Amino acid sequence: MHDMVNEYALRQEIIAASIRMNDSGINQGTSGNISHRFGDGMLITPSSMPYDTLTPEDIMYVGPDGSAEGRNMPSSEWRFHLDILRARPELNAVVHAHPTYATTIAIMGHAIPPIHYMVAVCGGPDIRCAPYATFGTPELSAHAVKALEGRTACLLAHHGMIAAGKTLAKAMWLAVEVETLARQYHGCLQLGDPPLLPVAEIENVLSRMAGYGHA
Repeated sequence: MHDMVNEYALRQEIIAASIRMNDSGINQGTSGNISHRFGDGMLITPSSMPYDTLTPEDIMYVGPDGSAEGRNMPSSEWRFHLDILRARPELNAVVHAHPTYATTIAIMGHAIPPIHYMVAVCGGPDIRCAPYATFGTPELSAHAVKALEGRTACLLAHHGMIAAGKTLAKAMWLAVEVETLARQYHGCLQLGDPPLLPVAEIENVLSRMAGYGHA
């Protein structure tokens, strides 16, 4: 049975995060979507509704079998949200957006290499770029889950980015960090091939980063 008090608060948190996502410049319009684990399934933003018009009742519940409950349609990307949460029990929130620099790098099919030690906040020496597949498809979901193995963020070729976290605040923080790294990488590419930190240094940074970033 759903805990109605906590569910209502979580629905409100998802709406606030969606508005913040656009205000921060990491998304435009209604192209992004946010989910949070709830019970055996998840709560997720509805499809194609302006975030500033959302009420808690507009947020959709999607069950573990993909069935939707609510008065709207769930985000067209509900499938990869559900599959990521299923594959990664340590994560509870998923943020998907189309930030300008991360999407530019993704259009080029590039991973973000270790240009800066903050790449390590995503769990390893790079931020992978998943191969292209049509939005909302099982193929895209499979590519995203694979690109996120051992990571908490990835790019999606010709599409955008995904960031995930134990909390929604952590996932939102990470999404902003990924866009910052993408902007730095884009700037480096204007000057030439950037020098990279060795993998051993990223491993060293990872060992020092326990609990780094937003709780």
